[in-house]
Amino acid sequence: MMTKTNALRILETANIAYSAREYDVSDGEISGTAVAAKIGLEPERVFKTLVTEGKTSGLNVFVVPSSVELDLKKAASAAGDKYVEMIKSRELEPKTGYVHGGCSPVGMKKQFPTFIDETARLYDTIYVSGGRIGLQVEISPDDLARLTGAAFCDLF
Repeated sequence: MMTKTNALRILETANIAYSAREYDVSDGEISGTAVAAKIGLEPERVFKTLVTEGKTSGLNVFVVPSSVELDLKKAASAAGDKYVEMIKSRELEPKTGYVHGGCSPVGMKKQFPTFIDETARLYDTIYVSGGRIGLQVEISPDDLARLTGAAFCDLF
């Protein structure tokens, strides 16, 4: 039986339809493109969750396809800041409650401003981390945006 994560509990409480999918992590491969291959999907449909810190905006969450790099200039613009940078891996868990490779846009310690790449809307559902390494959640991009208060933006 699958252990419920904070992200799954929040989705259920909000009555949001989702499907959870576990995958093997014994090989240590946790990149978004490796996860896409493991669950048999194109990398453009499996999204990674990235956390940045802005000069004035503080922490921001960006959800982008696993096959792309976040454009920090576009990210800063979306966040209304002049400059953002990725937070260090060791800062991720204390600030969000999630570890690298298992960071979900749902259920962080605080609700940070969230931005989803506009390509998510090309799909009825996308996949994001379910809140731990080895777990992906299939969810409607619009449901994810409503739940997290996210805006859709051009991010790469």
